[in-house]
Parts: sequence; structure tokens; C-alpha cells
Amino acid sequence: MGAATAGQQAGGTPDKLRHVESMSERPSGAGSISGISAVVLGESLADEEHELVFPSAEFSATALVSSPQQYKEMYERSIKDPAGFWSEIADAFYWKEKWNPSEVCSENLDVSKGPVHISWFKGGKTNICYNAVDRNVEAGNGDKIALYWEGNEPGQDGKLTYSELVEKVCQLANYLKSVGVGKGDAVIIYLPMLLELPIAMLACARIGAVHSVVFAGFSADSLAQRIVDCKPKLVLTCNAVKRGPKPILLKDIVDAALVESEKNGFSVGICLTYENQSVMKRQDTKWQAGRDVWWQDVVTNFPTKCDVEWVDAEDPLFLLYTSGSTGKPKGVMHTSGGYMVYTATTFKYAFDYKPTDIYWCTADCGWITGHSYVTYGPLLNGAAVLVFEGTPNYPNAGRCWDIVDKYKVSIFYTAPTLVRSLMRDGDEYVTRYSRKSLRVLGSVGEPINPSAWRWFYNVVGDSKCPISDTWWQTETGGFMMTPLPGAWPQKPGSATFPFFGVQPVIVDEKGQEIEGECSGYLCIKKSWPGAFRTLYGDHDRYETTYFKPFAGYYFTGDGCSRDKDGYHWLTGRVDDVINVSGHRIGTAEVESALVSHPQCAEAAVVGVEHEVKGQGIYAFVTLVDGVPYGEELRKSLIAKVRTQIGAFAAPDRIHWAPGLPKTRSGKIMRRILRKIAAKQLDELGDISTLADPGVVDQLIALKDC
Repeated sequence: MGAATAGQQAGGTPDKLRHVESMSERPSGAGSISGISAVVLGESLADEEHELVFPSAEFSATALVSSPQQYKEMYERSIKDPAGFWSEIADAFYWKEKWNPSEVCSENLDVSKGPVHISWFKGGKTNICYNAVDRNVEAGNGDKIALYWEGNEPGQDGKLTYSELVEKVCQLANYLKSVGVGKGDAVIIYLPMLLELPIAMLACARIGAVHSVVFAGFSADSLAQRIVDCKPKLVLTCNAVKRGPKPILLKDIVDAALVESEKNGFSVGICLTYENQSVMKRQDTKWQAGRDVWWQDVVTNFPTKCDVEWVDAEDPLFLLYTSGSTGKPKGVMHTSGGYMVYTATTFKYAFDYKPTDIYWCTADCGWITGHSYVTYGPLLNGAAVLVFEGTPNYPNAGRCWDIVDKYKVSIFYTAPTLVRSLMRDGDEYVTRYSRKSLRVLGSVGEPINPSAWRWFYNVVGDSKCPISDTWWQTETGGFMMTPLPGAWPQKPGSATFPFFGVQPVIVDEKGQEIEGECSGYLCIKKSWPGAFRTLYGDHDRYETTYFKPFAGYYFTGDGCSRDKDGYHWLTGRVDDVINVSGHRIGTAEVESALVSHPQCAEAAVVGVEHEVKGQGIYAFVTLVDGVPYGEELRKSLIAKVRTQIGAFAAPDRIHWAPGLPKTRSGKIMRRILRKIAAKQLDELGDISTLADPGVVDQLIALKDC
């Protein structure tokens, strides 16, 4: 790295290195730490293989959790007395009616003891929109900026104070009520990162409606699938958006989805469409009279005050569809009270949030990160949040740091994919900007490899910003493991220790807990407030996917290693879901799209290591008899996936396959396919059990075709 030589002496050791032999206090579960190199944040570059990176004394002095001992005390209380711990935190929010103190938490995670259920604060009545917006105005912060908006093109920007935000939310909420949307009704939101997206989420929450945000990069088929599943009262979208230099006609995609959903038995009565005038004028937008309504023509006519619908803590807040290994997306359902308390608390502590911070998370609200850490978590803390419409490398790779300087961003939360991409573009795009406002960095979506962690820390953070390397899932609602910036030393690439109330365990294939230094399957025992409650309309699948693999535990689907110091290292998915740029994509979903191509007879998809995206999609394709291999056909297959799922799910590689390695019972041996895709041909293992072992040699012969 370009910056690494500047602070080194002739012998190659950073000249400001301060070694620390051990920690006087360690987080719970950490063993002895000896003989490990350590550096203090702000004093040195992070470039040693096994080092510990300590927060500076200055940072820790003002941190919300400032030492391992403080963390240990808080964590142990959260485990020994979860009801008391979370009740005290929940008391800081507004509740129209308090929960029953004897029923703070009720759960059964063991399928052998009956149906799985989780509830927190049941009987308590609250509203997450009121707590995220109105409460900040009533506290005297109405003039504080709630949302900054940076458009796709440099120079496009906007902002809303908390007072202005509540008015916009109320106007939309009143419109929704006027067209018959009420408590428990579903609303599909298919919007880009305009301010109208968080406004729409908050408006639904205000009246007790259940929002389902669909990432505005999903295809018409994927959108239609979600519409048919949750049966929304209406769809919210905009006519078009620009991503980088490319215009995308979102309304056309929605139109196609509505036609498709009607074919499948469900018709949407209203499509509320925001006119994104900088990209497309309304006269150029395709329109269906009687169904389509312009946002600007109706919403602005409604009052700026709207009564709050007080909901039970266990009433649904939103559905978010995530990829599954069966090919059908899963409607993850989160509820109101526990999710509110958990996202607010994780945001506060994981980023060491201060009221003066300017916070930017680069995620889209179409994913769980955008729900928990663009909209709800930050606003519940009264934060100033940056919403970015564009792409981080447009018009050039310096865009992120230009934005950081423009808004004086102090907390920057992004994905390892972006870090690796910007790292590849070179240090000069970073170092030409000041970035002096940065205080805390964050990583989300997948494990960050140590080399990318060091570049993020050394170059972007100038060796002074702690990195909150968070591990969590759509299903968990909020962070499960994360460094607390001022509390303990970090190891590049490790998610470190569990958040308050989270009890991670590593189990073997028989479900036995493994202690100490080990590797295995990551599970969670006992519930936490942010946990999802079910899969919409399919509780059996909820139990089968997450709770039956290891009875008594929530199975994360991830592998994990714990080192001798107690630090946790996530090793990736152990099921048939590929993590591409932090987005979980079911292999079956991609396979289904490929075999829908008339010239594809069969397909098998595996994940393969990708320098930028973490994992790439590698597809083995068997063609219909007589169809020749060809570049045009390869492009056509990829286009089919883009059309049915979205561009982000497009295979990185199509590998022609005369046949697939199968057992005699017909099961595809994906282990062998993964080895071929990774070019680990000396690790294929025993192939004698295959129905046709010769197919392996055929695949190897075609690997470069």
C-alpha cells in the first residue's frame, strides 16, 4: 500500500509502533493474550499479520463503552438478566402502554418442545415512526437536519430537518389512509434512494401498515413474485432513476410486474408514482389511467399532521424478502417493539454515536442494512443521516471521499465489496481528499478480508478510525457481533465479540457445543429483541430452515472460527446461498432462471471467491441436445438471469457442462463443482460414488472454454 512506507524505519518496522504485551482486562470469553503484536490507533499503520489494534486513549476516554471491563459487566448482565437489561433500555422510548413486566420475553427455540415462537415487550403499545421522528421534534431538535440527500450527479442535493420530515411523513400517511390503507395492510415500495424512500417507510409505520421494500434493481419477475406473495394495497415507485450515467425506467419494470402478478391472480389497484424530473418528465412516462397516480399531484394536498396508530410490540412492522436455497424468496417478518429497541441500541453502541455525528451508510433501503442502519436505527437516536442516490464510483473513484468532505461525515459504514473496489482503484483517489471529519468506520455484508481491512484503516481512516466490522443477517434485525470502537483491540478481519444479549455458540455436526479455540457451525442460543418472528405465510419453513438443523438453537447458516483469544472469525455460508457484494442470492433462484432459457437443459450454480465482490456466481450449464456452445448463447443465458432476478445476480462465469457430477440417486455433488470452479483440482476427493465419474474429466477439459 502506498501509505505503508511513509511511517517505516530502515528496518521495515513502523516508527510509531507501540507494543502492548497483554490486556489488563479482556472481554468475556477471551483467553490469555501473549506474544501478539499490538498497535495503538492513531500511532501506527496496521500491517502486521497477527496484531491487535487498540483504540487510542483519546478515543476511549469519550467512548460509550470505554474498556473491556465495562463491556464485560454490561454483557454479563444482558445474559444473566435479559428482561431487566432490555427493559431499562426500552424505557428510554415512548410507549403508549407499558408491557407486562413479567412477560418481557417469551420464547421457545426448540422444535422438539412445540412450535418455535419469540416475543418481546408483548402487550406494550408503541410506534416506531413516532419514536424516530416526532419524539426528536418534541425534544427540541426539530431544526436539526434529519436527512441529507446527495443525488446521482455531483451538485444535486437536498435536506430535511426533523420538523420537515415529520410533515412529509404525515402527508403521505394521510394519503395512504385516504385510499384505504390501514393497520396490517401491506405496501410494496419500489423506489431508488430518494428521500421519498425513508419517508414512505416511516409513513407506513405511522399508520400500522406493513411495508415491504423491494430493491429497485430487482427484475419485473422478482417484483411480481413478491407482490403475489404479500398482496399489497398499493405499490409506490418513481418513473425513472439514473445509476451512474445509465437511466433505468423503473415504472416500466413495475408495469411489467403488475401485468405478471395479475396473470397470477392478484391485481394491484393503485401505483403511486413519484416524478423524478431530473431523469424523466411525466409526459414521457407510460401511464395507465385509473391505476397510476402522480405522487406530486396528490400527496402534497394532504395535511401535515397525522394521528399515530399505536401498535402492539409484536405487531408486524415490515416484510423483507431474502433469497433462499429452494428458489422461492423468504418473506422475513420483523415486528415493531423489539426491533425498535434493538436497532436503536446496536446503532448507538457499535458506532459510538454522538449527537454531533454526521452518519453515512452506503446501503440501499432495499436491503436490511438500509432498514436498520439508514432509516430506523439512526433516526431513533436523533442522528443526521446521509442518503445517497448514486453509485460510489461515479463519476470517478473519489466520489465517496468528496461526499465525506462535503458533509463532514464522521461515521462511514459500507461493504467490503466497495472497499476492495476502491482499493483496486488506488490510494490517490482517497488521499486527494481531507477526510478529517471521519471518526468511525464500519463494514457490513460479508467478512472483510484482512488486507482490505488494513487498507480501509490505514488509507481511508488515516490509521486513527476504529472499524466496526459487523456481523449480522436480515433475520437478526441488527448487529450480532461487532467491535465496540473504544472498548477493546481489534484483529483485522474479525467480528470480535457478541453484542449485548447475544449468546453465540459454535457447534459440531452433531449439534454439540465446542468450547475454546475451534471451528464449526455458528448458532445462537436464546432470543434477542431484534430477532425475526416468522417467514410470512410459511412458519413451517421458518422452523425447518433456522431451528430444525440444531434443536434448541437458531442456526445462522454461517461457519465460524474462534481463536485462542476468544475472537470470532466468520468463514462464510455453509448452505446453498451465495453472498455477492453483501447480497444473499439463492443458488436455486439462479438455477431456476437459467433453466427457463429454452436452450438450457440443466444448471448448477456455486459460489467462487471473487476479488471485489467477495463471492462470485459460477454456473455450470448443460445445453439441450444438439445446441452448440457459443459466446452469443453465453450472453443470452446471463441476460435471462438479469431479466428474471436482476443484474446483481448475473453469473460471473458460464461453464459448459456436457453433464453434471451426480450420485446414483441423482443428487448433484456441488462439492466437486466448487473445487472445479476454484481450480482446486487436486482436492476433488473420492469421485467413485458418482453415477458417471467420467463427467468430471469432461468438466475439467472445458474449464477454460
